[in-house]
Amino acid sequence: MTSASARIDHLTTSGTFSLDGGTWEVDNNVWIVGDDTEAIVIDAAHDADAILTALDGRTLRAVVCTHAHNDHIGAAPALAAATGAPILLHPDDLPLWKHTHPGRAPDGELTDGQTLTVAGTALTVLHTPGHAPGAVCLYAPELATVFTGDTLFAGGPGATGRSFSHFPTIVDSIRDRLLTLPPDTAVRTGHGDGTTIGTEAPHLQEWITRGH
Repeated sequence: MTSASARIDHLTTSGTFSLDGGTWEVDNNVWIVGDDTEAIVIDAAHDADAILTALDGRTLRAVVCTHAHNDHIGAAPALAAATGAPILLHPDDLPLWKHTHPGRAPDGELTDGQTLTVAGTALTVLHTPGHAPGAVCLYAPELATVFTGDTLFAGGPGATGRSFSHFPTIVDSIRDRLLTLPPDTAVRTGHGDGTTIGTEAPHLQEWITRGH
């Protein structure tokens, strides 16, 4: 099986994000990477049934969590139960995970530099703390894509105004781990429209100024 067989499917699910006593309506991007027989899901947000429909009978190899805010992991246990796939999370986000799923631990850990392979395509785990302590991005060079969760959006860094987040840390993560990727790398985000590394890179200093 060649890497050319892998493709990226996308769906948007809707629900709520809750933290620090507040709740907000949100739309989330769910990314499915694979071929006609197997796939991984990046961020099982809100609606396990919708994700199962999009999988269309493919073998799910893993439910990968870019971080453990409830809007990104809400459907993960139900999706795992329906498919037998393991839930993978960076251990630094376990405190956040336990807010949402106190009785259900993830099945495995994501570590910086780890490689996940699906449909012959490698995705490298990049630990990018800041939005959350265990936030990760997934870089798939053969697909010229990085899945950034809530670390990098079109227009700048993810939010750092709530518990477990830190603005200088997210800037360091973006500068050191993401803006070093090829400029034509597509940035597929946790919410909203995508962008490219080359589009965002010139604005780093503006973000730093804006954030202080």
